[in-house]
Amino acid sequence: MTRCSSLIICFICAAFSYAQKSSETILEPSQDSIKKIEFIKHLGNGYLPTKYFNFDLRYLIKYNQYEAIRTGLGGITNDQFSEKYRVNGYGVYGFRDHTFKYSIGGGFRIAEKTNTWVNLSYTDDLRETGSTKFLTDGRFFQFFEPRLLNIDLFHKLIIKSLNLEHQPNPKLFTEAEFAISNVNPTYNYGYVLDNNIVNSFHLSTAKLSIQWNPFSKFEMSENKLKETKKGYPQFSLQYTKSFKDVFKSDFNFSKLDFRTVYKIGDENHGLSEITLVSGITNGNTPLTHLYHAYPNNINKATIMQRFSVAGLNSFETMYFNEFFSDKFTTIQFKHYLKPFNVSEHYKPQIVLITRYALGDMEQPELHQNVTFGSLRKGYTESGFEFNKLLFGFGLSFTYRYGAYHLPEFSNNVAFKFTFNVTL
Repeated sequence: MTRCSSLIICFICAAFSYAQKSSETILEPSQDSIKKIEFIKHLGNGYLPTKYFNFDLRYLIKYNQYEAIRTGLGGITNDQFSEKYRVNGYGVYGFRDHTFKYSIGGGFRIAEKTNTWVNLSYTDDLRETGSTKFLTDGRFFQFFEPRLLNIDLFHKLIIKSLNLEHQPNPKLFTEAEFAISNVNPTYNYGYVLDNNIVNSFHLSTAKLSIQWNPFSKFEMSENKLKETKKGYPQFSLQYTKSFKDVFKSDFNFSKLDFRTVYKIGDENHGLSEITLVSGITNGNTPLTHLYHAYPNNINKATIMQRFSVAGLNSFETMYFNEFFSDKFTTIQFKHYLKPFNVSEHYKPQIVLITRYALGDMEQPELHQNVTFGSLRKGYTESGFEFNKLLFGFGLSFTYRYGAYHLPEFSNNVAFKFTFNVTL
């Protein structure tokens, strides 16, 4: 599929999301419209609710460089079905790789007071190489995911997992998981392990993840604890251990990941946001489980050929697959200026951005048939976004400078559009 076709998909997704926003604006809170308001809230979280089952809108349609169009259905049972048991799953099909992917899972609650759940799942799907996700990350719905359009480096993953969720107090959420997985890169890759090159491998991993929001405020609503005010800073910590020779696992390594987010002010009067992400691995770790620093620039010759959609927290001038690290740190500064109050419904906003990444790789020679650079000199980019110019769309301009500045000026520039709609 051409770049033009993918942009058309962007506009279709954006129009759908904007229609959702418009529906929310029309429905004013009143005593006789509570059900409609709740319905809109479910849509904002990415669910289409029915009596016993909520359809998950994340799986309706996506696009990436490996699958092209990816479409399917998914969902989870709701409280009307049961407050003690849940069943979830999805099924999707990729039109370029002609492959069906799916996941099926379920859980049961063992302690209401601490919101403790035991979950089981089986997943056969793709995962982006070099990406890291915290188990405790809350559900984040974007019908339109900018970075996904340009990702081309995936690995196939069949994973069986046993998971435990536990919330000892409202501000502290923990999650533990033991998983057995089969990993098969979709690209030509080999790892030198014990003087042999392995192209696919088995992993047995244990994870412990902690989310701590010490300054958030909570209250009981409808017999459920709900966050009424997000407080900052917020902290996430996750430890991963892979055990060699446990259930035929090939690798022995460990990972430690950390993230903190701090916000000062609010978007209506001026907001500053700082995000720090760091990770380190130890032991024999394949490329699939290392770090890529979230690049979002297409490997094309000209600025306009690279014109796409800016991500939320990605490096816009860093090319896909340009860098990989076994230890890295990124820090991002964003300052949202006070919106221009043109009218009640038209308030464009300028955001000033600076990003910095530092990383390294101990033994890059162990990774065969792939070429990538190191971030040991420090990667820097700065720019701005002019958001919400028309129907949630805006423009962004980012410039790459410092140690990894490229000889050709145009190769250091990323010019893209943005999309921001809050439901």
